[in-house]
Amino acid sequence: MSPVLADVLQVSALLVALALVHRPLGDYMAAVYSSRKHLRVERWIYRSVGANPDAEMRWPAYLRAVLAFSAVGVLFLYLLQRVQDKLPLSLGFKAITPDQAFNTAASFVSNTNWQSYSGESAMGHVTQTMGLAVQNFVSAAVGIAVAVALVRGFARSRTGELGNFWADLVRGIVRILVPISVIAAIVLVALGAVQNFGDIHHITTLTGDKQGISPGAMASQEAIKDLGTNGGGYANANSSHPFENPNGFSNLLEIFLLLVIPFSLPRTFGTMVGSVKQGYAILAAMVVIWFAGVVAVTILEFQHPGTASQAAGGAMEGKEQRFGEGASSLFSVSTTMTSTGSVNSFHDSFSGLSGGVLLLGMMLGEIAPGGVGSGLYGMLIMAVIAVFIAGLMVGRTPEYLGKKIGTREIKLAACYILISPALALIGTALAMALGKGQSSMTNVGAHGFSEVLYAYTSGANNNGSAFAGFAADTPYHNTALGLCMLLGRFVPMVFVLALAGSLAEQKPVPATAGTLRTEKPLFTGLLVGAILIITGLTFFPALALGPLAEGLTS
Repeated sequence: MSPVLADVLQVSALLVALALVHRPLGDYMAAVYSSRKHLRVERWIYRSVGANPDAEMRWPAYLRAVLAFSAVGVLFLYLLQRVQDKLPLSLGFKAITPDQAFNTAASFVSNTNWQSYSGESAMGHVTQTMGLAVQNFVSAAVGIAVAVALVRGFARSRTGELGNFWADLVRGIVRILVPISVIAAIVLVALGAVQNFGDIHHITTLTGDKQGISPGAMASQEAIKDLGTNGGGYANANSSHPFENPNGFSNLLEIFLLLVIPFSLPRTFGTMVGSVKQGYAILAAMVVIWFAGVVAVTILEFQHPGTASQAAGGAMEGKEQRFGEGASSLFSVSTTMTSTGSVNSFHDSFSGLSGGVLLLGMMLGEIAPGGVGSGLYGMLIMAVIAVFIAGLMVGRTPEYLGKKIGTREIKLAACYILISPALALIGTALAMALGKGQSSMTNVGAHGFSEVLYAYTSGANNNGSAFAGFAADTPYHNTALGLCMLLGRFVPMVFVLALAGSLAEQKPVPATAGTLRTEKPLFTGLLVGAILIITGLTFFPALALGPLAEGLTS
């Protein structure tokens, strides 16, 4: 079978699987967040934390709960790393340094999972499972909860109540993330992924050198790292490591896990607002951008210029022979467009232009389909911007789902879309101006600049992947990227929840002949165009200095 045909069949199988799951999973999640009943285990959790799951919250209270819960998570994970050497099953590893512990705590709590350390040679079993794996669940559940709160803002009227954060958080973990992760982990173990708490195995290589092989609960962490669009791998090689990703079937399963919840949440949105067609319009915009990225990167990698690349049939440097060009391209686009950060190849080895596509996927705001929860609320913010642009063109007050988009709403949406670009560009500029970025670059020129730009874009958009050629484990970058990740995660949530509260307080506006039909393909096209134009205007100068310059001169 030719590589091209294999890649076409792989993408086709993935799309069929996602299409089959889209409706039942989307409707199930809508039922989960609309239910008034509490499971026994959920009631036990509520009593243990002293929460009343039936008490409705306005947006300030909802936001305070999100921030308080996340702050406790950062503190707990930081302290766990600092005392790692005193914990059981530490595998003899030292305590994590203060700057790296802060970076890792900020990374996992913000659902970024940027890793400036090698997991198999730095983190013990307790830190990996009680700290990092737990945050994989709760940070993903926080993202879904905020998205559901915004959906309720569209669905409700004449009230400022957005639901209960504690109920949304617990239900997301207990009823959605844990069950699917358990099934996925069992399948991964059956496919050959490692799952144990053994000691490091010391072996002698063929050259006579000594090497330590670290086992661990990799299958279980692999399942939630992908399902929750987290990305933090048990091993430094992440999903290119055979213990985490044994073969082509596990690779396709992991890509499916990356996409399944983000691509199903538009159905949840449509069901909760009472119009599944609205959900299909959002889904269509996500699919168009994601599929265009897959096609672009795959073609660019297969046709990468150079004698060696052409002789090999593509640019194989930094890619697993087990997966090849197609599977590596599909995984890389899916991970950069879902704020996952998990990788099965090293993006630093991609061609200049395909690396630029991966950068662009993050620069779009992680909305195609985006992270678990964050992708949906990011796309809904862009939908608000799109209807505002349409209203300006026809000279009438914009409306979306029966809610007027007035001055307050558009200001909140505008502030949201400015946060991540500001963090990414200012962070890159400071690193380059202070020389911290240049000293961490392993390449010179345009590609080296792309490494710095990629790192801060990844942090600001809570992606977590890296070019892998950037030496990030320094006190400066650990601190700067940690702050970038926290601000990039939680400041936008302020504007999302404030917008949700503003929308929920409105009374619905009846549709008229002049109302923009936001469930039609015309609106999907307008939405995609608005996303590309806004991103292009914001990031084109930086892209021109990095991947575009490299691609045009290679």
